[in-house]
Amino acid sequence: MKPIAILTLLSAAAALASCMGPREVRELPSNRQMAPAGVEGAWVDPNGVVSTFSGGTFSTRTTDSNQELASGTYINLSPKLVEISMYSVLRKTQSKVNCAMVSASQLNCTTDSGAQFSLSRKV
Repeated sequence: MKPIAILTLLSAAAALASCMGPREVRELPSNRQMAPAGVEGAWVDPNGVVSTFSGGTFSTRTTDSNQELASGTYINLSPKLVEISMYSVLRKTQSKVNCAMVSASQLNCTTDSGAQFSLSRKV
C-alpha cells in the first residue's frame, strides 16, 4: 500500500476516534411502576363499573359495553378529599359526590343525597 493511502486511512481513523466521546452510562427504567398520585387513574365499584379520574375530568363506564354512565369534573379539596361534579347520563341529573381517600387503594364516597359507596383502585 502506498504511504499516502496509509496516512489518509490513519488520518481518517484518528478523525473518527476524536468524534467519539466517552460513553455515557444510562440507567434502565425500573420495572416498578410508580403509584398514581391522589385519585388519578381507574377505580372500580363492587358491581364492576369503572370510574376514571384524569386531569380534573371524571367518567364512569360499564365494563361490558364501555357505555358512559356519568361524566363530569373533580377537584381536590385536600390531599385526601375529592369533590366530583357529575352528570348522570341514565338519570339525566346533575349531582355532587364527596370522596375520602382512606388508603391508596380505597375511596369512600357520599352523594349529595346521602347514598354511600366505595371504589377500589383498579390494578
